[in-house]
Amino acid sequence: MTDAIASQDEEGLNTGPAAYVFDAYGTLFDVHAAVRRHADAIGPDAAAFSDLWRVKQLEYTWVTSLMGQYRDFQALTEDALDFCLARYPAVKPAVRADLLEAYKRLDCFAEVPSVLGALRETGAKIAILSNGTPRMLDEAVDAAGIGHLIDDIFSVDALKIYKTAPSAYALVTSTYRIATPDIAFQSSNRWDIAGAKAFGFRCHWINRSGAPDEYAEFAPDEIFPSLDGLLPKRA
Repeated sequence: MTDAIASQDEEGLNTGPAAYVFDAYGTLFDVHAAVRRHADAIGPDAAAFSDLWRVKQLEYTWVTSLMGQYRDFQALTEDALDFCLARYPAVKPAVRADLLEAYKRLDCFAEVPSVLGALRETGAKIAILSNGTPRMLDEAVDAAGIGHLIDDIFSVDALKIYKTAPSAYALVTSTYRIATPDIAFQSSNRWDIAGAKAFGFRCHWINRSGAPDEYAEFAPDEIFPSLDGLLPKRA
């Protein structure tokens, strides 16, 4: 494997990515942190409840986009939670407000600050590209204390269509005026990697769960178990 971090050639010129663009939910922020904080209130089905919340949240983005409709990510997150509460009627509805509040302050993964800091030192742009609304993303970044490590936050809310629409990834190229092969895109979501690869980005799949591969025709350039894989290999 080659080093993912920006490198220099023999003349000292930067030959690595000109920008590192990160998906937010599942890549920088742990989407299951909200349920873990209230696992006692949810009960023995907490893990399944959290998995279903995430599945429905994503399903709603795809279905609404295919219909040519749009509800923002906050609304879809709430819709998905309401479905989960209906699916698990033993969970008291009063936990709804607590879960939504916790979703504003999701834990970032432990390596995120150090990796973002190291990548910034290469001189590359550091950005987020997410389905989340600007407010959701600002709250998450502020809660994690990583705002000083990020140059730009791109939200599909500006387009009213979700990833994997090509126009979502074009938010980055139209702003930075950087060729797609010079942009490294990182996501824990394999479907997102497929969309970004089809668009032309250099892609790193952050496979935190050890999931099997799919979308073989849109393979990632590299696969890492965490964002630490982006750091240079030590001799």
